[in-house]
Amino acid sequence: MKTILIPGGNSGIGRQAARTLLAEGNRVVIVGRDPRKGEAALASFGAAAERASFLAADLSTHDGVRDAAGRILDEHESLDALVHTTGVLTMQESRTADGLHPFFAVNYLSRYHLTQLLLPALRRSERPVVLMMTAAIPPTATDFARFPEYPAFNFSRDRKPVQLGNHHYAAHLTHTEPGLAAGVINAGAVKTDIMRSAPWYMRAGAKLLGPVLFDSVETAAHNVIEATRRDDWHSPLYWGKPGHFDQHTPIALDTTTTQRLMDTSRTLTDA
Repeated sequence: MKTILIPGGNSGIGRQAARTLLAEGNRVVIVGRDPRKGEAALASFGAAAERASFLAADLSTHDGVRDAAGRILDEHESLDALVHTTGVLTMQESRTADGLHPFFAVNYLSRYHLTQLLLPALRRSERPVVLMMTAAIPPTATDFARFPEYPAFNFSRDRKPVQLGNHHYAAHLTHTEPGLAAGVINAGAVKTDIMRSAPWYMRAGAKLLGPVLFDSVETAAHNVIEATRRDDWHSPLYWGKPGHFDQHTPIALDTTTTQRLMDTSRTLTDA
C-alpha cells in the first residue's frame, strides 16, 4: 500500500487518478482550495474513501504552501508519491500576494516549493515518485530571460518557459535525490475545471469541439496512474501522449540553465 499525495485531486484528472489508485488499495491525500469540492470528491470515492483524506490549502502563495506542507508532515511520516495536477489557466495580468503571476506561481513554483518542503517524507519511501502535469510542452530549450517576474504577462510568450520549469525541476530532482523518480506528463486536451478561467472563445470552442477533439479524463489520467504504480521507468522522463505510457522522452536539458532556475526558485521560496 502506497501513500500518495495529489494536489489538485479534488477534480478533473487528479480526481480520476485518485479514484483509480484508491481502488487498487492505496492511501490518497488530495489537496485543493475549495472544501466543498474536496468533500464532494471524497464522497465520489465510495467505500474507498476510508483510505482518503482532503486538505484545504491555497497553493498560489508561499504562506499557503508552507502551511500545507506543515500539516502534511504532521500527519504523514512518509510519502511514496507526490502527483502535481494543480493548474490555472489565466491570460490576464494579475499578481499573487507574493507579487508573482498566478500562472507561474501555481503551474511551476508551488510545485517546486511544496516538493522541496516534503522531501523529508519522500526520502523515507523505498522509491519516491514526483510527477508534474503540464500542457504539451516537450523538453526543449527556450528563453528564460523573463523568469521569474514575467512583467506584463503575455500568455502566448510566457506559458512555455513557465511550464518548462517543471522539466528542469524533474531533472534537478533526479540529479540531487538518489532513488527518486521524477517525470512530467502532458495532461492533453480535457474539459476540466481549469477551463473556467479561460477566455470566452476558448470555452466556446471547448464546448463545440470537445466531444470530437478532447481526450477522456480516463485517458488523461492513464500515464499518471502508470507512473505512480510502476517502478520500471528511469527518471527523468516526459510523457507527451496521453494514454500511451510506453511512449516517452528522456528529459535532457542544459544543466547551467537548470541550476540558474533552481537557484532562483530557492531564493523566491527559501526552500
